[in-house]
Amino acid sequence: MAKTTNQEIIEFWRDKPAPLLSVLHDFHDRDGFISDEVMRQVSVGLKIPLAELFGTVTFYHHFSRTPPGQEAPRVCMGPVCLLRGSKRILDQLEKDGAVPMPCAGRCDDTVPVLKMDQVLTGLDSDTLSIKPSPLPEPNPGGVEECIFASIRERNRSSIQGYQKFGGYKGVFGIVGREQPAEVIDLISQSQLAGRGGAGFPTGLKWKSVAEAENHPKTVVCNADEGEPGCFKDRAILDYDPHAVIEGMIIAAYATGATRGFIYLRYEYPETFKVLECAITEARNAGLLGDRILGKEFSFEIYLRRGAGAYICGEEGALLNSLEGKRPFPRNRPPYPVTHGFENLPTVVNNVETLAAVAPIVNRGAEWYRNLGIDGHAGTKVISLSGDVRKPGNYEVPIGLPLKTLLYDWANGPVVGRSIQAVTMAGVSGGFLAGEDLNITLDDSSIKSKGSYLGSGGIIVFDDSRDMVEIACNIMKFYAEESCGKCFPCRIGTQRLVERLEGKAGPKEVSLWLEEVEDIGETMQAISACGLGISAPLITGSLIRYFPDQVVRHAESGKS
Repeated sequence: MAKTTNQEIIEFWRDKPAPLLSVLHDFHDRDGFISDEVMRQVSVGLKIPLAELFGTVTFYHHFSRTPPGQEAPRVCMGPVCLLRGSKRILDQLEKDGAVPMPCAGRCDDTVPVLKMDQVLTGLDSDTLSIKPSPLPEPNPGGVEECIFASIRERNRSSIQGYQKFGGYKGVFGIVGREQPAEVIDLISQSQLAGRGGAGFPTGLKWKSVAEAENHPKTVVCNADEGEPGCFKDRAILDYDPHAVIEGMIIAAYATGATRGFIYLRYEYPETFKVLECAITEARNAGLLGDRILGKEFSFEIYLRRGAGAYICGEEGALLNSLEGKRPFPRNRPPYPVTHGFENLPTVVNNVETLAAVAPIVNRGAEWYRNLGIDGHAGTKVISLSGDVRKPGNYEVPIGLPLKTLLYDWANGPVVGRSIQAVTMAGVSGGFLAGEDLNITLDDSSIKSKGSYLGSGGIIVFDDSRDMVEIACNIMKFYAEESCGKCFPCRIGTQRLVERLEGKAGPKEVSLWLEEVEDIGETMQAISACGLGISAPLITGSLIRYFPDQVVRHAESGKS
C-alpha cells in the first residue's frame, strides 16, 4: 500500500476540530520524526507561522525532529522508577540510543520503557515485556466504592460489558426526561468536586457554563495525567472507558455543549486504542452524534493525544495545546467556563470526576455524599507507590486515616524498614513525615499540615532513602517541566536544583536555609501557575521534616 502523502495527511485533518496534534502525530508515526519539510508544509496547510509552529513542536518531549526519533527507547526517570533502578536500564539501552523521560504513569508496574508505540515494563533490559495495566484490586477494608464498583467485571471496557451492569442507564434516564438544570442540581447536591487536583465544585462549574451565553459549548476531559506518582486515570480509562464517556455525555446535556474532547497523555498509547474503540462503540449505539436517542440533543467526542508536557495538565495550557498553540498556562480571569476552548464556554473535568457522574445520576446525591467519613462527601482514588508492599490504585472514602491506607490496606513497608516520609498530590504537595502522618485523607486535615490531597498520588519513602537526594530528583523534574513563561518558576526551580545538588549556595547553613526559603517564597508569591507555587513545597517540607539531613548536606562541602 502506498504511503500516505504529506498533503493527504494535512487535508484529512485540516477542517476537523483541534487538528494540529493529530497532524503531527500522523507524521511522527509515519516517519518516526518530524522533518523540516513536514514543518514547512504543516505551516502552510494549517496557516500557522513557521516560527510559532517550531516553538510549539519543540516544546513537547516526544516529538522528535531527527532520526532515530520514535525508534529510540525512552526510559522513565520518575521518582518511583529511580528507586527501582531505571538509571541502570537507561545505561543498558544506551547502545540503542535510549533517552530519559519523566514519570510515565506506571508507578505500580515499574520500570516503563516506551518503544515506538508500545510500553514495556521490567526491572532489567533483558526482562522488559508488554503487560496489561494492573487492574485495581478490591479494597481490603470492604468499603463501598463508586469509581471502582464495577470496574473488575469481565469485559467491562466494551459497551456490552458496560451496559450489562447498568452502563448508560444515566443517559437514558435523563435525556429528554429531565431538565438540564435538574441534572446540575443533582450534581451540586452530591458535593462532587474536581478530582484532578483543584477540588472545584463540579455542579457550580457546570452551572456557569450552562448560563454562559456564547456557543458552541465544549466538554473537555483532562486525561493528561502527568503528575509523578499518579496512575489512576490510566486504570479507569483502560478498564472502564464508557464510564468517562457517559459522564461527558451527561455533562454535555446539562450544560448545552455540542462537542467534547478527551485529551490523553502521550505515554498511554494502549489507552488511546481503548478509547478509540469505546468512542466508536458509543457512536454506533446512537449515544454520540446528532439527535442522541432521537431527541434534540447532539454531542460528539474527539480524541486527541498530547506529546509529553507536564504543564498540559493545567487547564489553560491544555486548552492552548488543543488549539495548536504553545501550551503556556493562561492568565485568569477570564476562566474556561466563559472563555475556554476557542474562547467559548468550556467544562474542563478530570477523568475521575467524570467517571463519578453516572453513578451519582443512577444512585442519587445522598448515596454519594454518604460514601465519605465524618461528614466528608464521596470517595477519592489514591495512586499509592514507592516503598510499600502493595502499590496500586485504592478507592478510599474521603476522611480515611492515611495510616489505615498505608499499613492496613497496603501492608506497610518491607520487613525491617519503616516509613520515613510520603509525598502528597503526586509530588506537588511536598513531603509529610513523623507525627504529620496521622492525618485523614481530606483537604482540611492535609491542608492543616501545609500540604494538599490534589490528584491523589502518594509516594512512600522508607528509612533507607536520602531525602535530600529524593528532593533534588523531584526538583529536577520541576525545572525540566517549567514552561518558561514566568521567570520566578523558570529561574527559581533551577536555583533550587543547584542548591540541592550542592553546586551553588552559601556554605554557612543558616544562610543556605535563608536563601532556599527566600527563593521558595518568591516563587509562591508571583509564579503564573501551580507548578511554580507547588515546587517550593518540596524544599520547604524537606527543611521542616529533615533538618539533620539538610544540615549534613549544607555542611558537606558540596555547597
